[in-house]
Amino acid sequence: MAEMTDFRKPEPGRPASPLPRRPLPRRPRRGPRPLRSTTGRSWTIVFLLLGLALSACSAPEADPLPASWREPLADFSQGLAADVEADGVGAITAALARDGEVLWAEGFGWADPDAMIPAARETIYRTGSISKSVTAVLLAILAEDGVVSLETPLAELVPEIADLQEIPDGADPTLRQVASHTAGLAREPELPGAATGPIESWTDQILRSIPTTRYRTPPGTEYSYSNIGFGILGFGLERAAAAPFMEQVEARIFDPAGMGGSTFVIDDALAPRLARGHANRPDGIDVEQPAREHAGRGYKVPNGGVYSTVDDLARFAAAVMGRGGAALFGEEMRAEVLGVQTPEDPDSGYGLGFSISAVDGRVLAGHGGSVAGYTASLLFEPATGLTVVLLRNYNRGATNLGRAARELLLAIAPE
Repeated sequence: MAEMTDFRKPEPGRPASPLPRRPLPRRPRRGPRPLRSTTGRSWTIVFLLLGLALSACSAPEADPLPASWREPLADFSQGLAADVEADGVGAITAALARDGEVLWAEGFGWADPDAMIPAARETIYRTGSISKSVTAVLLAILAEDGVVSLETPLAELVPEIADLQEIPDGADPTLRQVASHTAGLAREPELPGAATGPIESWTDQILRSIPTTRYRTPPGTEYSYSNIGFGILGFGLERAAAAPFMEQVEARIFDPAGMGGSTFVIDDALAPRLARGHANRPDGIDVEQPAREHAGRGYKVPNGGVYSTVDDLARFAAAVMGRGGAALFGEEMRAEVLGVQTPEDPDSGYGLGFSISAVDGRVLAGHGGSVAGYTASLLFEPATGLTVVLLRNYNRGATNLGRAARELLLAIAPE
């Protein structure tokens, strides 16, 4: 679902949302009066040294935000606060990070308006198509391990694609092409109910969907966004590694990257942190469809099944960039994942699971997401490690999440 309007500047006169505050320095305590004797002077020195040591221990931590970032970040925060208030639906949680370390995060609005639970840094949202980035990263990990190659034909893992419709002559798409949306597959299958059903049977829905999916163009000729393509890719990776897809993601990505709030299935431990989804449409707000989809969304697991938080997505971006914490793969594979793979423009397009854009001499990578009741944006700059994450528990709103993330990232001068 498309987002509605441009990211707005803050309303005049509206106070800025709070940013991290520096703790006030403690007033130094007065020591005892110095005595005239040598012994007294010695004790005075001891007390002075002790006071200096205590002052050093209680000194305020350095502000992680460069001074030049504070005004654009205040504008960004103020704009989000105004937009969420004007929308009057739910919440946005936003974060700015560098090398996986969150420098600023804030929740705006209600994670659950009925229960009056405010959005927070720890709030969990569905991420929609950011799940495609996760699936492509698993492909990169398995390729680096030698389990598959980027040039492995998809048919080698999923021979059932022989039943696809309107197959061009000689079509034999590779895993690289599927992960870069250049395999030529249609966006969706033509199977009624393909995107419904319990999560446990998502692979069955893939197999039922394949014979109803058609090619749009010959593989390798153009960029053609395909949800079903990424569904089939995840299914193929499950077969290649002889392990369930979701378990592989947890073991190879979520766990090493420290993504403790990320999952495909919301269990009892994570449920209190889950934002309630709102599919807001011109004719009203639907909370029932987003609630139903927590039990399953048919074949849409590798391409739309991930739940996460702003902190976890910042860690994920850092692990992809090889900056900060755990690196999920080496430099050679990183160049493949974050390099433009689509034929239309050598500088901007789609890599392996990430949109790549060159803006004012800076290269940005990321992905957006939109599912029933939730929208998301992840954007990062590999050269600096800067990352912006925006997660929202409703669809239509005044803030264009992708544009807002880009404006903030470009407004911050790398230091």
